[in-house]
Amino acid sequence: MIVLLFLAAAIGGGLNAVAGGGSFLTLPALIFSGVSPVVANATSTLALWPASISSTFAYRGDIKTSKRWLLILGITSVAGGLAGAQLLVRTSDSSFLRLLPWLMLVAAVTFTFGNKLRPKTADTGSHRFEHGGAWHPSMLGIVLIQLAIAAYGGYFGGGMGIMMLATLALAGMTNIHEMNGLKALLGVSINGLALLTFVLSGAIQWKYGLTMAAGGILGGYSTAAFARRLDPRYVRTFVIVVGWGMTIYFFARK
Repeated sequence: MIVLLFLAAAIGGGLNAVAGGGSFLTLPALIFSGVSPVVANATSTLALWPASISSTFAYRGDIKTSKRWLLILGITSVAGGLAGAQLLVRTSDSSFLRLLPWLMLVAAVTFTFGNKLRPKTADTGSHRFEHGGAWHPSMLGIVLIQLAIAAYGGYFGGGMGIMMLATLALAGMTNIHEMNGLKALLGVSINGLALLTFVLSGAIQWKYGLTMAAGGILGGYSTAAFARRLDPRYVRTFVIVVGWGMTIYFFARK
């Protein structure tokens, strides 16, 4: 069982580095191993968070966003992630299990149709995040959207990366590597505070969590290091198939 959980986290960390969707593997793997749903969700965060750090490190050279916007979006992400985590630890296992198929459905739909949310061409706001660009009223909307995504990420997180990529595209960003780097950095912020909340509340299954974290680091860094050579269409197809499969399973299990 430990070996299978390690492999699930390694593949999940690799998926997160390229397209997201790692929790489609880690969360069900933990539930199938007999871990209670809320603890499984919290432990899945532990499994994938170190991988997101290694992915951020791999993308460090691509992050060109101004320090001001890094601070604004970082604070927004931390606040939202903390709120979502607090909500999760106050949710009973039975309630979370009833919500899980719907959360999986949101994530699966996001992965399947998320690209359609992105603008096809750059607009006049294409440099709003770069080099301290001037404030624009529409950016308040981006901050509020990021706050909602962060709260969702702290509570569950499936599909969060695609949601953030779509939001950054709506803000005018067009460089996918820069967007992936910023997405990874904000994901670290969201899940970092969430993970601290889970640790302090005793919601982590350490026996499995540490093993999976090691697998996630291995998969996340090794995949991010050569992500540009992968065809993202094949990776996304794999994630979508797994995501819908897990969604159907959990609806059938209700």
